[in-house]
Amino acid sequence: MEATLRWRGTLSESPAAAAGSTTQSPASSKRLARARARALGQRTPYTMSLAERLLIARLIERDEQAFEEIVRQYRDKVFSLIYRMLGNRQEAEDVAQDVFITVFKTIDSFRGEAKFSTWLLRIAANHAKNRIKHLARRPTEGVDPDDVSQLRALPDRPAPPVQAQIDAPDKLLEAAETNALVQQAVDELDEDQRLLVVLRDVDQLSYEEIGEITGLPEGTIKSRLHRARMAIKEWVDRHTR
Repeated sequence: MEATLRWRGTLSESPAAAAGSTTQSPASSKRLARARARALGQRTPYTMSLAERLLIARLIERDEQAFEEIVRQYRDKVFSLIYRMLGNRQEAEDVAQDVFITVFKTIDSFRGEAKFSTWLLRIAANHAKNRIKHLARRPTEGVDPDDVSQLRALPDRPAPPVQAQIDAPDKLLEAAETNALVQQAVDELDEDQRLLVVLRDVDQLSYEEIGEITGLPEGTIKSRLHRARMAIKEWVDRHTR
């Protein structure tokens, strides 16, 4: 299958016309472009590296080794996002597999206008949200406590958005219990709020990256995050009295 990718190239600059004028370095030009985009409320244009272009080109050619490379490179990040959204390891494994199958089938639609990782996480987020809606339509006993403990045990998992401060060893158990309550509180959020909390407070992505994944402007992301955090705090407070 043949496809044409639309790449964002750097603009060529004309030599300075007047004596004594200076030419901006590529790094300065990129910083200026980012500043202008932010001032106009636009997202920063993204330029793919040569390595990324070659890898995507191989994927478009249905190169299985390229696909395996993508899976190796991004499987932990994709699984982590989905796992924290769903709170169930088996469900997360199934959805993560579906995500990479979707990527393989729809790689022709990737245009290089954002990072490949954000495009991939957008697919993962949509799959996770759809799975949450599907699970909500059938009887469930909620999140498995073992899954919650495993979520906390993930090696790259930063502190949740609301967490007890550990001042002494005897506070460890209390902090662990608070962490479990936080995860349950996150599970009570709707899928859109849950996604924002995971992307920002757990994965620590920038607002710009979150905007690429969700399609939301920065102001909307911040206001929804604030409401989500307040809902988490109120839920935890109610269950720790």
